[in-house]
Amino acid sequence: MELPAVSLKVRGSGAEPLGCMNYLFPASYAWGNFSILAVGIWAVVQRDSLDAIMMFLTGLLLTVLTDIIHVCVFYPSNDYLTDVKRFSIGMAIFSLLLKPASCYFVYQMYRERGGEYTFNIGQDRSTYEPIDQQDASPQWPDPSKAAPHPY
Repeated sequence: MELPAVSLKVRGSGAEPLGCMNYLFPASYAWGNFSILAVGIWAVVQRDSLDAIMMFLTGLLLTVLTDIIHVCVFYPSNDYLTDVKRFSIGMAIFSLLLKPASCYFVYQMYRERGGEYTFNIGQDRSTYEPIDQQDASPQWPDPSKAAPHPY
């Protein structure tokens, strides 16, 4: 089995473990980032899978939001801010700053693999049939042709 060439496919994965140091953030921060890292490794190994790369992109976008929430909610006050906590938060913020660029590169990988994401709201126009030319029976029955009531 040939190993895939990894150019910028898995982004700086060194920032996630360093952001999880010192138990500053809850376990959900670590679980979210490490699970997306695992999906990213799966997306690199499965070159022909569009599902894997789309799940990785969706997970990265979701962790951007959750990382912002974690940093805002769990940022300690200056009284409790040690050097290790400051470094841990710095790495979490660094990882957060890398994620939009990572999303762009992952989206480019998605396009290279043949994926096409078009954002359509509503019905597909190619299968659209106008309703004014329809020869079907009317929606409401004619009251003069109503069935007699059984007694």
